[in-house]
Amino acid sequence: MATADTIRTILAQHGKLPVDAATLGEDSDLYAAGLSSFASVQLMLAIEEEFDIEFPENLLNRKTFSTIATIVEVVTELSKDQQAA
Repeated sequence: MATADTIRTILAQHGKLPVDAATLGEDSDLYAAGLSSFASVQLMLAIEEEFDIEFPENLLNRKTFSTIATIVEVVTELSKDQQAA
């Protein structure tokens, strides 16, 4: 199951942020914190690998990766869909 701590760890490893991911709140704007478009793709790939999910094209947007809370929400939903399939 996706948790804020798990997403924060992946973000720290793959987000290439100029700030410590541990200092970010769940609702902090990740793009304002320095997440680039390229880093968001790296983050997406790492999350897909970690949770054995695939982001559908309609979720490949800035909003999906805007906050830790949003990522947790999306990954939780995708994981449920994956288990139901």
